[in-house]
Amino acid sequence: MGKTRYRQVHLDFHTSEYIPNVASDFEAEEFVKTLKEANVNSISCFARCHHGWLYYPSKNRPDLIHPNLENKDLLLEQIEACHQNDIKVPIYTTVQWDAYIMRNHPEWLAIDEDGGFINSQGVPEPHFYYTICLNSDYRQYFKEHLQDIINVVKSDNIDGFFLDILFKVDCHCEKCFKEMKKKDLNTDIKRDRIAYSLIMLDEFRSEISAFIKERVPHAGIFYNSSHVGPTAKKSLDSYTHLELESLPSGGWGYDHFPATMRYSRNLGKDIIGMTGKFHTYWGDFHSLKNKAAMEFEVYNMLALGAACSIGDQLHPSGKLSKAAYDLIGHVYGRVKEVEAYCADTKPISEIGVFTPEEFYIPGEHNLGIHPALIGAVRMLQELSYQFDIIDSQMDFEKYKLVILPDVIDYSPELEQKLQAYVKQGGKVIGTYESLIDKENKESKLYGNAYIGDSPYDRNFIMPNDTIGKDLYKEEYIMYIKGAEIKSVQSEVLMQTVQPYFNREGETFCSHQHAPSSKELGYPAVTKHNQVIYFSHPIFRLYRKNSPSWCKSIMRDAIENLLDHKLVRHNGPSTLLTALNGKEGSQEKILHALHYITEKRSEDIYTIEDIIPLHHIEFSIFVGEQNVKSVKVIPELTDVNYSLKDNYLNISIDRIEGHFMMQIE
Repeated sequence: MGKTRYRQVHLDFHTSEYIPNVASDFEAEEFVKTLKEANVNSISCFARCHHGWLYYPSKNRPDLIHPNLENKDLLLEQIEACHQNDIKVPIYTTVQWDAYIMRNHPEWLAIDEDGGFINSQGVPEPHFYYTICLNSDYRQYFKEHLQDIINVVKSDNIDGFFLDILFKVDCHCEKCFKEMKKKDLNTDIKRDRIAYSLIMLDEFRSEISAFIKERVPHAGIFYNSSHVGPTAKKSLDSYTHLELESLPSGGWGYDHFPATMRYSRNLGKDIIGMTGKFHTYWGDFHSLKNKAAMEFEVYNMLALGAACSIGDQLHPSGKLSKAAYDLIGHVYGRVKEVEAYCADTKPISEIGVFTPEEFYIPGEHNLGIHPALIGAVRMLQELSYQFDIIDSQMDFEKYKLVILPDVIDYSPELEQKLQAYVKQGGKVIGTYESLIDKENKESKLYGNAYIGDSPYDRNFIMPNDTIGKDLYKEEYIMYIKGAEIKSVQSEVLMQTVQPYFNREGETFCSHQHAPSSKELGYPAVTKHNQVIYFSHPIFRLYRKNSPSWCKSIMRDAIENLLDHKLVRHNGPSTLLTALNGKEGSQEKILHALHYITEKRSEDIYTIEDIIPLHHIEFSIFVGEQNVKSVKVIPELTDVNYSLKDNYLNISIDRIEGHFMMQIE
């Protein structure tokens, strides 16, 4: 990960003009002392906030310095004190939210089809969420703002820029429509308007990055859109690194970060994960995240290959919270001890999972994680498989198995790629409508003919000694309608069983679906060459209802295709593992995390308790490699091990939260 700092804080400072005595209690020495005691080595500080106010002695717009800011040199003093103590200070500024612009330049705001301003968050007034259109004269305003920061702070003092809030919006303004017509896009079609919005954002990032690099060549540059996915690939050159904003309790949930990180780490950029110290969302003053939740969120970043950032918000007085930095210092103390073992590592993955996000039709702003992908990530994590999230343009030949979860669109190009991959020894699992050609019906990849939707809203599967080995040999309900298929060249590994009837018209039975009629239906699971196909949306089903039998039959299918598994253990499904390899060496690092998310509240999931595990046995596939030593990190105490059948076998007496092990 190069020189990326692992212990960062993202320090919000969105401060209302109705609050007096802003930064009156700021003392540079106390500020930096608190950061050092919390093991922080990088902190983003504010040049401009969403309220539209500045926190530095602007030469260009002194009228926009916060009217109640008692220390006009706040940003300068933060930077100076931190730099004297080897703490980096990326500079924060907002891009598309600004309350001053809302009030004074409504002509720069994005508008909907009725001419109304677009509130991208749906929050009732008062707010600063009307989105600025980057096609307006605001673009020049923004460049003058950046130039002002550079002139005042000075290039040598600038570590980087965190440019916040760049969202695609369905803007109907004259300038957007004029540019759309130049590109032969139809202004009457929403899909075209959103597609243009993405093009415009890419052009804006390219222009602004060139502007910054010309003036501050060494600066880090990141544009925050609250998510990173396949659409980011077109403008990757505009970023020096990536940051994954993902506050589990703030709307993202615990499914967002692992799916996003497992994709983003294949894009060739250093990555920083970002959570928050807040119990809920940004701006949640005087709240603290549970310590166990903070541990998991930060240590999971390390396990998946990211550096760490924790969001906080500076009190208007300018004084940092002791409680917040005791919490931050707790987790960053461990990060400081282990970060050397996380630097310059890459994930060792046996499976590549295609992301449905690649095939999304452009629409409104969202966090981009399809339920089928969430189900796949959960299932594979719980089964302790090592995997990445990929798109169809990535090199998937490095994986022993690729999975197409439920809704991967058909394309002849991808089908041909996968057929070539299978000929070279690759294995494939496809589910439901993934890579189904609904026009030509027959799939050479799967060896099946597609008939159409199942005639039954719910039907059943019948386990056997190949698929469903550990299940009772009787019917199991599948809660979501599948696809009806016919085996052409494939081997049927599992059958469906039909219900008596659907619950419709005059037919119904009891409270839900009709029971099994005992009559076999179409295939549920087939195999052709080294390709297994499930006719149900098994991953979406697992996301929705989490039936353990779905995980069981998927495990059997994977084991049917793969000769070995990289990491095995005898612990519960709540024990997550991540195997990473040190670049340029044969050293491996194993992370194991045991934290259990709970929904105790009406609104959010969190983690409160750490439940230790005892006598956990791991088996790590090492092939014919010679194992020199196994040590616990960071203590570097030796672990007894044995080698058998190409596996390294160890037993760990106790895992409490996060465990790391070095294998040489």
